[in-house]
Amino acid sequence: MRRLFLLLAATLAFVIPAAARAEDQFRLLVVAISSKYHYEFIPIARDSLVRMARQNSFGLVWADKPDVFDGDLRQYAAVMFLNTPAEQLSPAERRNFESYLRAGGSAIVVHRAAIIPPGVWPWYEQLVGRKVGTHPMLQTGVVTVADPGFPATFGVPDRWVWSDEFYPTTNPYHVNIQSVLDVDERSYDPTKIWPGQTADRMGKDHPVAWYHRFENGRVFVTTLGHNGDDYSDPVYLRHLFGGIYWAATGLGQRR
Repeated sequence: MRRLFLLLAATLAFVIPAAARAEDQFRLLVVAISSKYHYEFIPIARDSLVRMARQNSFGLVWADKPDVFDGDLRQYAAVMFLNTPAEQLSPAERRNFESYLRAGGSAIVVHRAAIIPPGVWPWYEQLVGRKVGTHPMLQTGVVTVADPGFPATFGVPDRWVWSDEFYPTTNPYHVNIQSVLDVDERSYDPTKIWPGQTADRMGKDHPVAWYHRFENGRVFVTTLGHNGDDYSDPVYLRHLFGGIYWAATGLGQRR
């Protein structure tokens, strides 16, 4: 009888945590389609995001092809474009994603995914909220917290020494965004870019992460995350999870 009791206890110890894990807070779709310059991050980011999902009890679906946008997106609290060239979506897939936002879905845009060729998908440019201009070279600079009440800043130092491509941006659609992180242009050379391009300084107002509401959904954008190893960096992952948490739930802001 005692052996039977111990066997039953061991079985329950195995089953109950599995059932608890199935009670996800929300489901996140991560779309990571490789491009010419962004592919080495994928295995690192996938491992880190899977671990993040386990630690924080949310469901994660990983996709590496745009045909995931042919399916029912309503099952996801948010869709993350992780370094994904959004122009690869077909017209029908774009319409499906637009309908998802209009129905209350939310989006997370990471680094390369903020860039789309001019005129290809104006709706997506408005979703991003800013248009990326010239392509800067990777440099070390000082990232500063612009909104200390937003979850994507809670694990980030007030002045964070970080190496990345600090995209310069413009606002052709006059979209109102709330900056989350800025970069101090005095800490690096904003005119140092790839050959054949020219760049001007943005000055004091140079956001590198922001959020806003678009259609009927929430949008979080971080232009940080160029290097593959960024996706194993604890500070960067806390920044990213804060944005995921807010986009998926609308919670966590400190007023």
